[in-house]
This record gives sequence, structure tokens and C-alpha cells, in this order.
Amino acid sequence: MAKRQVILLTGFEPIGESDINPSILACRRLEGRIYNGFKIEVGEVALRFNEIEQMLVDLMDTHKPSAVVSTGQSSRAYISLERVAINLADASRIPYNCGAKPRDQRIIEDGPTAYFTGLPIRTLLERLTEAKIPAEISNTAGTFGCNQIFYLLMRHLDKRQLNIPAGFIHVPSLPEQVVEKKLPSMSLYTTAMALEVVVETLSSLL
Repeated sequence: MAKRQVILLTGFEPIGESDINPSILACRRLEGRIYNGFKIEVGEVALRFNEIEQMLVDLMDTHKPSAVVSTGQSSRAYISLERVAINLADASRIPYNCGAKPRDQRIIEDGPTAYFTGLPIRTLLERLTEAKIPAEISNTAGTFGCNQIFYLLMRHLDKRQLNIPAGFIHVPSLPEQVVEKKLPSMSLYTTAMALEVVVETLSSLL
């Protein structure tokens, strides 16, 4: 698969009863922009257990990106640069939007136990900190849809021997999502600015 001058961003559709998801909303704010010659393309992924892999593969085949950053929503206070994806799906807390609720299930039966990120997360953390954006390196992407797409992304690159920067970032909830819930949040403006720092950094390294 020949690479193009494209950085692909993915975000998830709204989860459960929510009608918004900051991951896809923040990605959309960068859609079509050019950073150091690289165009930003965006793909929305459905939170459906058996459909995530094919949707991801279709996006990769369509855009043939030079780098990929998948994103998803968390209940954390920081932009979380995920270090590792594990071969486990466990939706004990909430189900996927399709109703699936895997428990102690391997994402890929004969797949590796884990994949490490292909993003320069230490450099990205430094750049985000310089931009005064709360950020961290996280060692757990959970066991839900975010970890699943992260694992499948890295597996896809490994299978096709595509040596490109790729990985996963968790973004905080929006303020309007946590009213009266006493949970952390981040404005959409700041989240989008964080993604801009990420793609600006990646595009300068490609």
C-alpha cells in the first residue's frame, strides 16, 4: 500500500445514551487542514464490536496514510498518550453500541499479547506540555473499544509491514457531558488544540 501525504485521524461515534463524542468532534476540527504538506483526513468509527476492524481497514485502504492517530473518549483529566494495546476485550462496565458485551475475550484468538504504540509519545508529551495542555503517558488503554481499535490498528500495520507512526490517544469528556457528575473534563477547543500539536509534530518528523 503506497503511502500518501496524509495523516489519518479517527474518532468514535457517541457512546450509549450520549449524543456527542469529543474524540470525533475534535478530529473534525482539523479535517482538511494541511500541516507541513500533509493533509488531515478523518474517519468516524462505529462502536460495534464486530465492525471496528473492517471500518479501520477500509479507512486505511482509502487514505493510504503516512501516519495514523486513533482517538477515543475517557473519564480522565488529561490527554492520554497510550503506550500499549492488549489482546483483551472486556466490556463489563458498559456494552458496545451494538449491545455486545465481551468478557475476558481475546480480540484476535492467535494474536500477540500486546502491541506497543508507534507514536513518539515522549516527544508528543513534551510538545503538549510546552503548549500548556494537560497531558500524560498512559500505560493502560482499558479493555473496551479504545483498546480494541488501538490493538487492531497496530496489528494491521504489523501484518502489512507498514512502518508508519501510529497509535492511540484518549481525550477527556466535554464539560457538558459531566455536569453534576463531578468528573474531569476538557473543552473541545483545548482537545482540538492538543490534536493539532500532535499532527504538527508528526508531520514535522515524517
